[in-house]
Amino acid sequence: MLVHEIIQQGMINQVVFLGKSPITYGQLTDTVTKYRNFFYQQGIRPGENVGLFSKNSVEFIYSYLAIVSLGAVVVPLNFQLVPREIAYILHNANIKKLITMAHLDLDAELTTYNYQGEVTQLLISQISHTISQLEIPQAPVSPSFDENEVCTIIYTSGTTGSPKGAMLTHKNLVSNAQAFSQVFTYQHADRILCILPMYHCFAWTAAVLTPLINGSSILILESFSIRETITAIRDNALTVIFGIPNMFRLLAQWAQKEDFLHVKLFVSGGSSLPYEISEQFTKKIGKTVVEGYGLSEASPIVSLNPIDKVKYCSIGKPLPGVEVKIIDHENHTLPPCETGELLVRGPNVMQGYYRLPEETAKALQNGWLHTGDLAYMDTEGYIFIVDRLKDMIVINGENIYPREIEELLYAYPAIAEAAVIGIPNKQYGTSVHAYIVVNEESVIDKKALKTYLQEKLAPYKIPKEFITIDSLPKNSTGKILKTVLRQQATNAAN
Repeated sequence: MLVHEIIQQGMINQVVFLGKSPITYGQLTDTVTKYRNFFYQQGIRPGENVGLFSKNSVEFIYSYLAIVSLGAVVVPLNFQLVPREIAYILHNANIKKLITMAHLDLDAELTTYNYQGEVTQLLISQISHTISQLEIPQAPVSPSFDENEVCTIIYTSGTTGSPKGAMLTHKNLVSNAQAFSQVFTYQHADRILCILPMYHCFAWTAAVLTPLINGSSILILESFSIRETITAIRDNALTVIFGIPNMFRLLAQWAQKEDFLHVKLFVSGGSSLPYEISEQFTKKIGKTVVEGYGLSEASPIVSLNPIDKVKYCSIGKPLPGVEVKIIDHENHTLPPCETGELLVRGPNVMQGYYRLPEETAKALQNGWLHTGDLAYMDTEGYIFIVDRLKDMIVINGENIYPREIEELLYAYPAIAEAAVIGIPNKQYGTSVHAYIVVNEESVIDKKALKTYLQEKLAPYKIPKEFITIDSLPKNSTGKILKTVLRQQATNAAN
């Protein structure tokens, strides 16, 4: 099955998108067809990479489904990125057409990458107006393409500090939605909250594709506001809530048990769910948050706690059809309760990284995806994440790679050395700290430094603290010891 074929055609009168002006499955199908015709008229063809830069909206879904129905490849972009970061992805993916909320000034940044050609920006507001006013000729039926063709490229942080594009096929995404459906049986009457950003694989697969494949209804919220979210859950009698740990922390603080009377399932992903948050939520609301695990390279859901038997601090058991194993550094499979690297195999695993054969070869070995996460499996088959092999920082579901920030810090005239790490934070789960060594006879203006970074990085990547030190801890070969910095920060906090 192809991604755009999952819409439930036999339920034309069933509401698919809740809200002030509900939209039915029949209306969804008609609008996607109009978008498809418009995009074809604009020159979008099979195999072309098309950027999609938008906040959560029905238009995001129309655009996504229309693009893949033409045999093109959709590249969702994080709407928090600044022009420098957007330009990198456009250049790397050779994107010539960008569907966007508003016009983006990218010319100068694209020039720095020596990008050849012009990027045509198609404004969502103008698309909606055009298809409502004009009768656009029907796009021809696409030549047959199969479920193993790439339909989306999800950019995620890489080991070099630059984003890597995980290539996902129709089969990857649809199989993941089908497997998730087997773990939790959706009904037509289910009403799902989509508040996590759709450019993230987690939101797209769990809160969009899975409801669509089961004929359920979706409430789309553009962004997270605690009071608005509680009201929306209560007033729309929502039954399934997907969130990240910090969201559940705030819900536990602000919501009441009666706000969630209709909710049957709370699922947390994006980063590890602290026991304290899970316990606080259960005591206050009287319902359990089910923790799962995934990564973009696996479309993304790998495992989920069984609904009827949740183990705190565990990421649960693999989805149906998904295999996992734990290996040591010599690639030997480890027995239960021994820690090693978590590997994943199944129909949900990506085809590889776009234009990165060496990175692909490292990640995919003998059919197994190397996640880079340290974990162990107990005797009942539950998986527990212990730590990350990578230094990647995760905040509210967003991946931050320190090297990207460090390279910008090294480029700042007054800084001699820099190291960026994640520090546990009660409010945010993790916060970014930058340790800097200042050049002799130089003085750091931290306000000016922050302004400099704000012009080059998305807000969530900006360090919360800039700590000036005389020297960075290093080993005998000169490698900076970030573990020492983390330990020093932990000791200082205690």
